Amino acid sequence: MITASIVTYNTRKEDLERVLLCALREPIGKLYVIDHSPEEGIAALLPADDRIEYERRPNRGYGAGHNAAIRKAMEAGARYHAVLNPDIYWEGEVIRPLAEYMDNHPDTGQLLPKVLYPDGRLQLTCKLIPTPWDLIASRFMPERLVRKRLRRFRLEDTGYREVMDVPYMHGCFMMLRTEALRDVGLFDERFFMYPEDIDLTRRIHEKWRTLFYPPLTIYHAHARESRRSLRMLGIHIRNMIKYFNKWGWLRDPKRRLYNRRLQQRLSDRHP
Repeated sequence: MITASIVTYNTRKEDLERVLLCALREPIGKLYVIDHSPEEGIAALLPADDRIEYERRPNRGYGAGHNAAIRKAMEAGARYHAVLNPDIYWEGEVIRPLAEYMDNHPDTGQLLPKVLYPDGRLQLTCKLIPTPWDLIASRFMPERLVRKRLRRFRLEDTGYREVMDVPYMHGCFMMLRTEALRDVGLFDERFFMYPEDIDLTRRIHEKWRTLFYPPLTIYHAHARESRRSLRMLGIHIRNMIKYFNKWGWLRDPKRRLYNRRLQQRLSDRHP
């Protein structure tokens, strides 16, 4: 069985209806909608479909919301679970062919399709595991001064044209094998939001393949709230401090290993 979850927080009606339409045309056995909104209203936007299970919960963070759904999915016997942002959408089927790929590649624990902005521009969703300097450079430094470093960090020279085994992929869409989650654990709920996708992907990457899969495409209307809101920037910084406290600031041996291994594979592929 395939399951999926969406965590909502004052989600726009048009965004929620669009992602629900995409998800419900897929072979999903259960779609969990975890609502963190301070006010009621999301439930009224949901279509009448027996596959939807709605739950309103206190907002303890993005990862915590999806964990509530993933635990239910595991109890129901799901083989794959898709973590979906409410601001994504796609044409045709995406979840079914991703599940078929994972059926044929049992060493794959996580998949991410190509992600585009609504205007068709590529989103740079695959990255090296970040150092503190990578995040400072991407957020606070003039890009012209750190362009070479950012191109390397964002894997821009790959062109995002081929399947890649990447240790950090954006969490707007995470096609997950539940066996891998049983192996490494769920989202770390110490992170309210932002680095939970870095943390989970690198833990899965340690034992499984975590693949960027460009034959399939989704669209992401990425708001980048922490670049527009001082409050969200503060949340981002606090949670990244927790992330580096967990894995290491200057010394992170696994970061060094995974990043070097990926760069070597890419160099061998395109000498």
